[in-house]
Amino acid sequence: MSDPRWERLLTEMRAAHTLPELAGLCDFPREPIAQATAPHEIPASELLQVEEGLTTAHFTGFRDALIDAAPLAHWRETSKGTDIGGEFLDRFGCYEVLGEDAPYACDTMRCFIIYAPSDLYYPWHHHPAEELYLVLAGEAEFFIRGEPPKILRPGDTVFHESNVPHAMTTHDHPVLAYVLWRGDLETKPVWTNQEALQ
Repeated sequence: MSDPRWERLLTEMRAAHTLPELAGLCDFPREPIAQATAPHEIPASELLQVEEGLTTAHFTGFRDALIDAAPLAHWRETSKGTDIGGEFLDRFGCYEVLGEDAPYACDTMRCFIIYAPSDLYYPWHHHPAEELYLVLAGEAEFFIRGEPPKILRPGDTVFHESNVPHAMTTHDHPVLAYVLWRGDLETKPVWTNQEALQ
């Protein structure tokens, strides 16, 4: 049996998948299989657990479940070893909830949470997986190549097509988002060459 904090989070995720945007992207598995994961904390995990700016009127239960599960999570360091810089690595956070390296196994989709405190730039990147962001709390400005930037708040979604460069920045507010992947679930994101943005 998995930790009750994971089970609570799974219940919140399942409820969120009744939203048309999420339901239209992929089917939520009927009975995800719990699997063991080793906790791995990073500085952003600690920041999330004391964050006071993640306001939301829509997803308080989902937000709280994500924060409660933070000490159990295996926080990712996918940008470690790149030239992204220490400030980003110390402040940006991501952990997987459903997928390959997650407390619940799934081979048809992957689900992550993304946390960024205020005044943080998540640079242009791309990946083969199709991706949907659902903003749960706070707000951020989202960028997609060839489109005008958009400020997204709780309940807003943005879809990233396969290999289309995108970026995000927070301003006066932090952001907490639920992120879904479908398609190529194995290939990691890479930073986008600036020439590809022209």
